[in-house]
Amino acid sequence: MAQAEPNLDHDISWVLLPSYWAKIVVALISFLCFANSYDGDFVFDDSEAIINNKNPSNMTFMMTGIQNLTFIENLGASSMSVVSQQNTVMSVDLRAETPLGDLWHHDFWGSKLSSNTSHKSYRPLTVLTFRINYLFAGGFYPVGFHVINIILHCVISVLMVDVFSILLGGLQFTNKGRRLNLAPKTSLLAALLFAVHPVHTECVAGIVGRADLLCALFFLLSFLGYCKAFRENKEGHHFSVFWVLVSVLLGAVAMLCKEQGITILGLNAVFDAMVINKLNVLEFIQKLLRKDKLLEAINYNYYYSLNAWLLLCPWWLCFDWSMGCIPLIKSVSDWRIIALAALWFCLIGLICQALCSEDSHKRRILTLGLGFLIIPFLPASNLFFRVGFVVAERVIYLPSIGYCILFTYGFTLLSKQAKKKKILAVAVLGILLINVTRCALRSSQWRSEEQLFRSALSVCPLNAKVHYNVGKNLADKGNQSAAIKYYREAVRLNPKYVHAMNNLGNILKERNELQEAEELLSLAVQIQPDFAAAWMNLGIVQNSLRRFEEAEQSYWTAIKHRKKYPDCYYNLGRLYADLNRHIDALNAWRNATVLKPEHSLAWNNMIILLDNTGNLAQAEAVGREALELIPNDHSLMFSLANVLGKSQKYKESEALFLKAIKANPNAASYHGNLAVLYHRWGNLDLAKKHYEVSLKLDPMAPGTKENYNLLRRKLEQLQKKSGA
Repeated sequence: MAQAEPNLDHDISWVLLPSYWAKIVVALISFLCFANSYDGDFVFDDSEAIINNKNPSNMTFMMTGIQNLTFIENLGASSMSVVSQQNTVMSVDLRAETPLGDLWHHDFWGSKLSSNTSHKSYRPLTVLTFRINYLFAGGFYPVGFHVINIILHCVISVLMVDVFSILLGGLQFTNKGRRLNLAPKTSLLAALLFAVHPVHTECVAGIVGRADLLCALFFLLSFLGYCKAFRENKEGHHFSVFWVLVSVLLGAVAMLCKEQGITILGLNAVFDAMVINKLNVLEFIQKLLRKDKLLEAINYNYYYSLNAWLLLCPWWLCFDWSMGCIPLIKSVSDWRIIALAALWFCLIGLICQALCSEDSHKRRILTLGLGFLIIPFLPASNLFFRVGFVVAERVIYLPSIGYCILFTYGFTLLSKQAKKKKILAVAVLGILLINVTRCALRSSQWRSEEQLFRSALSVCPLNAKVHYNVGKNLADKGNQSAAIKYYREAVRLNPKYVHAMNNLGNILKERNELQEAEELLSLAVQIQPDFAAAWMNLGIVQNSLRRFEEAEQSYWTAIKHRKKYPDCYYNLGRLYADLNRHIDALNAWRNATVLKPEHSLAWNNMIILLDNTGNLAQAEAVGREALELIPNDHSLMFSLANVLGKSQKYKESEALFLKAIKANPNAASYHGNLAVLYHRWGNLDLAKKHYEVSLKLDPMAPGTKENYNLLRRKLEQLQKKSGA
């Protein structure tokens, strides 16, 4: 480490800044690239992983109005909501009522690690930061989540200045133990390349990318800590066990943020061998290797070349590269094999240089560059275990460090040979500016799901998931006709896409196209027999077709595959209510509220059913129990107020009606039923006022006009009596 090495800065025409100014510049530029994502929505996996713990596919009771001065809430029509994806429970871990200890037993999406449905992605520290975001923001407000991601990328980019100064300039210390930066120009250039690389947009603008950012942060801190363990002093090397332990601890933290963090152990080992112990890698490899090993899968190698291309030319970016986005190579005559060959030609060339070059400085830089490029990518390479994807921009965040090392080193070699160094410097500056522009453009696409999903249509037109997500976004906005088109295309591209079938079936049910809806949902459960949401939705359709026995069987099948399924119990209760099986209905709704105490619809329907069957005391008890659990639910206030009014507890009923109206002033039924209360109570002027408000809000409100006419006749009679 003490020997002099070639200075990479000598041959390049680039700005020289003091260390603190270099870090400020990197921080500002990295912030500039992604600042416009700060006010973006929860998009794609953000929605599913953080906010969408709302339970899927509910059937709801519609409450009718008031007739003949009685409070009537009949069990009426039902409706379905669209089901999206399965992983929608992680936000449970974000809530204050969830014990912190649960985070250590759940995967990234909130499922128990022991469950067969668990994704097995163990990232408790990342989930903990989401929870802190949620608590400080007081809810699911995306701005705070986005700001933290932007700050993390800025901090990581600043750390890269120090990391690249070690990787490119070597590890040397002053007599006082202060590390020297022997490559300030090249380390600044490499850090800028990293900071502005457009492939990082998914990690920064997508909130779920927090896992990659936190992993990278502690990954780099672990590396820098390991470097500190070999600080030199006057006596030579000073080995610090303390800093080695700190490095291992930080590596463990990186792994708890994302599994990829474990690769820091391999990189630290490579660094130790190459820089600290000056290992001659060529001799070492020659001893280890005895025979060549043939490649097992040509397609995986093609996917590696695509990842490399995203680093070299990050113009075509997509939020998801699965489901037909990248067609399989099925023949050796496929021209895409050229890309595979080019990748291995470059890698083999770099590896040969890293092993065989007589220049120890070149060997060190190339080996470390390849190490940072390859080792952090190994967990996502599908070589050791299946990871569920083949290309994902977020997993290139750490490997891009290696790309920046190799790019910068290549730039210095070209500068050494070039006569007009300023032209090369201008070219690199142009690349940086293009990347800044691309980052800003891509960040703006990540601000909303509509922009993000539509941007992928031109990149991956054969990706069924892209069409599915565009359709889902349109359906969420109420544009069902357009959504149907995209859902159908998703099913056409992937005939086994059960989630697309499920959502398409839901929309068709809402449009009363029950036959096709049933066919789609039946096919979905045939393809995936444990798809609980599809079984429940099939039950809803069968219920609408009045095939009650089949519907009941579908509901119980859904519950069999998802034991804790409050919405299915809710819909089962709806079926039993239609069949006048009141005890069964109440039991089903009670199960729903046990599994999900905040299930307002189940509580409401228990109150309504008990009310309609004359069990006012029991209805009142259930209503009070519900309001203790959900004190701000105006629909529960309304239902309990109706029960209290029928029990002639007028004062308490009035207070609840007024509280419900304050929470939801535009509900015609709230004003109408309060008017009935006043009418029966004898407060005729107030009754008249609220009847008129109700009719203004909904002129067609059933029963209200008749009640209002009764009141007017009564007022006229009273006027005549007073006049006489």
